[in-house]
Amino acid sequence: MSSAEIVPAIDILQGKCVRLLRGDYEKVTVYAEDPLEVAEIFEGAGAQRAHVVDLDAARGSGDNTSVIATMLRRSTLKLQVAGGVRSAERVSALVQAGAHGVVMGTAAVRDPRLLERCAREHPGVVIAALDVIYNQPAVSGWTETEPVMIGSLVGQWDRLPLGSVVLTCIDRDGTMAGPDLDTLAKVRRMTSLELQYSGGVSSLEDIVRITAAGAQAVILGKALYENRFTLEQALAL
Repeated sequence: MSSAEIVPAIDILQGKCVRLLRGDYEKVTVYAEDPLEVAEIFEGAGAQRAHVVDLDAARGSGDNTSVIATMLRRSTLKLQVAGGVRSAERVSALVQAGAHGVVMGTAAVRDPRLLERCAREHPGVVIAALDVIYNQPAVSGWTETEPVMIGSLVGQWDRLPLGSVVLTCIDRDGTMAGPDLDTLAKVRRMTSLELQYSGGVSSLEDIVRITAAGAQAVILGKALYENRFTLEQALAL
């Protein structure tokens, strides 16, 4: 079994590094005042890539553009940026600012033509986010769901020059209750694209199980921030 890439997450709300519980904006834990310092810590531990989420932009209540621009300018990590990316102009702006990957979630679900346009303009850079709850894709900062079959959605994405698909199992996100391996295995069978998994990771053993289920990258959030294990230990796997 090959090892998956370890991708630490940096979620930003009102300029601070936070974690939410199951995407609930009323259940916020602040872990750092400066997200750039967190990126530098991850960089020092040996990470190559980080998953940066603008939570304000995701739900349409503002944005952290200046914070993320500083991170793109000063961090040597490859940053994949998510949250509120719903226009071709925003995708291009992030690419020009130095984003290694640009994640489209709501737009990927609701506007397939826009996703295709962006993917073809920036081959290998655009990442589609599949945020799943109750077997449906969630959108608008996970505040709504779309009545569309996951299989048909991923089938459309599989034909595009995307860099990756990020699967987040929302009911596990921030819980450290273990990964949803059944959903991961199901989505793995649907696509030949790189698959990144997020949600419920609580141990190094979970990372091994996620890799065995077919993910090529594992996004780590709360387990790192709550010191269940170190980033160095995860990278050593």
